[in-house]
Amino acid sequence: MNASILVTGGAGFIGSAYVRTLLGPEGPSGLTGGAGAVTVLDNLTYAGSLTRLEAVRGHPDFTFVHGSVCDADLVGTLVAGHQQIVHFAAESHVDRSIEDGSGFTRTNVLGTQTLLDAALRHGVRTFLQVSTDEVYGSIPHGAATEESPLRPNSPYAASKAAADLIALAHHRTHGLDVRVTRCSNNFGPHQHPEKVIPRFLAALLSGESVPVYGDGLQVRDWLHIEDHVRGLELVRTAGRPGEIYNIGGGTSLTNLELTRRLLTLCGADPGRIAHVTDRKGHDRRYAVDHTKISAELGYRPGADFETSLADTARWYRHNRSWWQPLLAAR
Repeated sequence: MNASILVTGGAGFIGSAYVRTLLGPEGPSGLTGGAGAVTVLDNLTYAGSLTRLEAVRGHPDFTFVHGSVCDADLVGTLVAGHQQIVHFAAESHVDRSIEDGSGFTRTNVLGTQTLLDAALRHGVRTFLQVSTDEVYGSIPHGAATEESPLRPNSPYAASKAAADLIALAHHRTHGLDVRVTRCSNNFGPHQHPEKVIPRFLAALLSGESVPVYGDGLQVRDWLHIEDHVRGLELVRTAGRPGEIYNIGGGTSLTNLELTRRLLTLCGADPGRIAHVTDRKGHDRRYAVDHTKISAELGYRPGADFETSLADTARWYRHNRSWWQPLLAAR
């Protein structure tokens, strides 16, 4: 059954990929749930770009609204016309949150509360809260399950943990159908060059060195954007109210291992690695167990990491006109 969906942060990297999939010619990731009207609400900060939505801007079921999730009047008007909310809108760069966490609390916590208030008033059917594995903090061994304690270590991660808890409280207190997803590190085309893979690719393609924090042995699990979108759509269409679902990619690498792969793809030598002072509160290892979403909803990460990474490097090589202005504006 089709539903009208409000997608917040839909001009961002992950949100735009989700919207393009919903309105693409083959439907949402080959699933049968489908989508009706899709409205994107995005404040178009430095991390948002309408160019990511060019493929769907002419679609008859697509509407774009420029605005903030903290604008209660605007949010109320938009939510009143939609049955479901998929909430991506967030400040998401850890380094920026360390420099100044105020915007992260405002957008990620108060913005989520504003949406939830409106969802309750207008009888929204489903609220999908898109979150991150960073809320679990550093995992010394094993993998975080949905039952693991929340131990965020950066202002960004803390703001997302708070938003998750507020959203889930609205399910338990008010009966709102809230579903939470927590993903591992995403990568793919159209990602802003402040994130590690596009940042390093941009540096290498520009003949520069790449700054690796500390010893580079921090471990991350990598999730291709298409797998993340597919997992999100499974949760939106078939997930259970009040539940949390981890979405993992199944490829864990140290930052140094990842960097060496990028060097190879760009034809650069190891001398281009520059070890820099580690950032404050840097989590040593992230790992999520995605057994639950696999068992309940049939999720499997389908992207081959090496192929997808090579495809991503190729995209950045051939789309300098997209990322170079973003670097110049930093």
